[in-house]
Amino acid sequence: MFRNPKEWGLYLVTDRHQTGGRDLLDVVSQALTAGVLAVQLREKDLPTRDLYHLAEKLLAVTRAAGAALLINDRLDVAMALSADGVHLTRRSLPPRVCRELLGPERLIGVSCHSLAEVRESVDGGADFVVLGPIFQTPSKAAYGPPLTTAALREARAAAGLPILAIGGIQEAHVGEVMAAGADGIAVISAVMAARDPGQAAAALLAAVQRSRLVK
Repeated sequence: MFRNPKEWGLYLVTDRHQTGGRDLLDVVSQALTAGVLAVQLREKDLPTRDLYHLAEKLLAVTRAAGAALLINDRLDVAMALSADGVHLTRRSLPPRVCRELLGPERLIGVSCHSLAEVRESVDGGADFVVLGPIFQTPSKAAYGPPLTTAALREARAAAGLPILAIGGIQEAHVGEVMAAGADGIAVISAVMAARDPGQAAAALLAAVQRSRLVK
């Protein structure tokens, strides 16, 4: 199931600075126990060696849980560890180049902030896109004002590949973004900063499942 982003429901993006001092592996492990099927390791400030060692530990945890691990931006680290894929930004190598290096079996996700970027990712051969920010959130403030769910509707009409919504998404928002065409959600603080990461992840996954039943 982890090979199909449409089935994930929740794509967990890491940020060790939001765990309140808790060990990142422990926080992620709680979310995996709650049913999370995919994790993006996004620790942009870590030196390469430190990122590699953290990714190595996290890969063991996700593999044990039967979940996917994608590495943000760092194709070299993803390839060195034989991780399940890479998640690209606007500053990363193009999806088409990454596909040539990774081969057909690894996953390629792309962060998009406009309909044009979604279309570009589709043309480049991405497996899925993460579109946002849909709502206001400090972690995505640099990308401009919230896109709102109108952008999800436009992207859904234009692209057939899986679309995950990101940006300020809480449990109360899940029904709205799913109704607008999202196949699932991606979150950082909603789980990373939660007092009980496992409970938070379980609640989000349950909200996604409820939304799928009424689609």
